[in-house]
Amino acid sequence: MELTDYRPQSMLVTQERCVEKPRFPVVDAHNHLGVEFGGGWEQHPVAELLGEMDQAGVEILVDLDGGWGEEILTAHLKKFKEAAPERFCVFGGVDWRAWAEQGRSFPDWAAERLRLQVQRGAQGLKIWKPFGLQVRDPQGQLVEVDDHRLDPIWAEAASLNIPVLIHVADPVAFFRPLDQFNERWEELNVHPNWQFPSPPFPSFETIVNGMRRLVERHPQTTFIAAHVGCYAENLGWVSQVLDDCPNMYVDIAARIAELGRQPYTARRFFLKYSERILFGLDLPAMVDVYRLHYRFLESEDEYFPYDVGPVPTQGRWRIYGLNLPDEVLCRVYRDNARRVILHQ
Repeated sequence: MELTDYRPQSMLVTQERCVEKPRFPVVDAHNHLGVEFGGGWEQHPVAELLGEMDQAGVEILVDLDGGWGEEILTAHLKKFKEAAPERFCVFGGVDWRAWAEQGRSFPDWAAERLRLQVQRGAQGLKIWKPFGLQVRDPQGQLVEVDDHRLDPIWAEAASLNIPVLIHVADPVAFFRPLDQFNERWEELNVHPNWQFPSPPFPSFETIVNGMRRLVERHPQTTFIAAHVGCYAENLGWVSQVLDDCPNMYVDIAARIAELGRQPYTARRFFLKYSERILFGLDLPAMVDVYRLHYRFLESEDEYFPYDVGPVPTQGRWRIYGLNLPDEVLCRVYRDNARRVILHQ
């Protein structure tokens, strides 16, 4: 039998709870509505998406695909924000390709573009993972995450009072050798372009420590470090950055697989940093996907799948519910995002 055909079925008899609606209304602070990165909602009626959100108890969805290009930003503002302004937020972004043309003036140019994006309706800045991995300056040099030349961009975000949602590194296993010890061997074989060996890429530690220095150097700028600070495998490291940097928040988007296999540590993390964690999906905005996340946060169910498909997509493990108290759930589901993104 091939390893890919091995589908062990657990013999454990455990509680199975379906949380159909969250205990409090939800702000999904990290999602994508485009074809390439999200559920392709830009090709469907907005009313259909709103119906899915209503059924899942989601009152506001933050669409990060506007940060992929200014034409896309315009299209998403028109389609989603104009249709239901109270239900959607759209983030802008930086066009790194313009650096070659703009030369030394690029940082100021990008800051001005951000200002114009906000005037058009963008409510935040999304920094995608090519930053730190692939973005190069006009001399062809890889740009470090904490490059001082880019300070005008982060300063402008502070001036505009908008958050910077930053994603600079993928799971640690993506940076490790693809050998018999890699816990995400199967996933990386399906998606070989997700592997970032060093060299030629920087090490994982180089990238996340660059992000840490960036956040420390700009205390007036609000950063939301995506995917549990880009290091969900090491909550001790994330905790230290949160302690040192009161201007940093994290979202849990696409990381319940990591959080749910360390339930004791994760629960302590949520209890301690309940005012610094934002709910996010980074998965298709569908009722079943939301309900799985609610089950993780609200129940004390044991050893259940971290995704809704029949095959585990990330690794051969299962997760445990955190059974968080109401005051923590209310902050994570809604209050933190309303304060950080909507200033409510």
